[in-house]
Amino acid sequence: MYNNTFGHLLRLTTFGESHGIAIGGVIDGFPANIVIDYQFIQRELDRRKPGQSKITTARKESDKVEFLSGIFEGKTTGCPIGFEIRNTNQHSSDYEEMRHRYRPSHADYTYTQKYGFRDHRGGGRSSARETACRVVGGAIAKLALKQLGIKITAYTSQVGALKLNKSYKELDFEHIEQEATRCPDPTMAPKMESLISEIKEKGDTIGGVISCVIAHCPIGLGQPIFGRLGAQLAQAMLSINAAKGFDYGEGFSGLEMLGSEQKDCFENRDGKIRTQTNHSGGIQGGISNGEDIYFRVAFKPIATLLMEQKTVDINGNETSITARGRHDPCVLPRAVPIVEAMAAMTILDNYLLDKASRL
Repeated sequence: MYNNTFGHLLRLTTFGESHGIAIGGVIDGFPANIVIDYQFIQRELDRRKPGQSKITTARKESDKVEFLSGIFEGKTTGCPIGFEIRNTNQHSSDYEEMRHRYRPSHADYTYTQKYGFRDHRGGGRSSARETACRVVGGAIAKLALKQLGIKITAYTSQVGALKLNKSYKELDFEHIEQEATRCPDPTMAPKMESLISEIKEKGDTIGGVISCVIAHCPIGLGQPIFGRLGAQLAQAMLSINAAKGFDYGEGFSGLEMLGSEQKDCFENRDGKIRTQTNHSGGIQGGISNGEDIYFRVAFKPIATLLMEQKTVDINGNETSITARGRHDPCVLPRAVPIVEAMAAMTILDNYLLDKASRL
């Protein structure tokens, strides 16, 4: 298995499985002399960890990260940053009946066909537990971006048919962490939470959309043709478990607009060239233009249902399967910090690439 590394100059390589001893990673190419805020990193992990509310999985993991290298006296040294997170609350027996049966819409069948073998315990390497490693990498990237004044904020903007029809500029981001759904709208958030709870009671799951805003991004990040910033963000987001769609700027909603309605005209604002509007979502020609970058990520309903489903076993015999264990009814609340993490690593990677490509 390859492709366990994300990034170009800034690279995160992750390792480990859901029910193994530990998960972890190595961050390579990170700048030296960046002050590490351990409490901030742990808070980011706490936002992703299981068992944080009644609408998330009941699995209890402390997700305590231990750094092994690359940090000395509270600062990065420029050497590879190694870290691990111990798995402490696995219930591997919950997955025993899945040893010889394929779960619908999971990676069980494709992994078996590709590798001839799979870890049936919680999905092994395909489990979303791996994303805890990305949150560590993203948290460290955020610490570097903070010195550049770059701020990344994600939030739940849609659950099923419940859609937040407001611009991000109308929202109070301080409200995000006050809601179990991580929707910043105090009117819509309880409706979303109620819907997720209702779906959970039925043993079913539901999907939705996470929106993200990257503020104060400098001009010039991204490369033409195959290194477009929008394409890199799309690749980062679509690598997240259950992610099924991505758009930025007006995106798919802009298909109903005319070109005259969607153009971003330039103006001289206080001695700086800016765009009057931001339909482009902060990226033009694949390169950041200094305006806010905003995008959306669509997540499917989680494939693990706590109800009987038809399937086949490894020999092709028809059978059924009923999942056991502790599972999320909706991925969105815990995926918000993952979206931020992947965005942070993508932006920092491109910042370093931009600096390396200019004299």
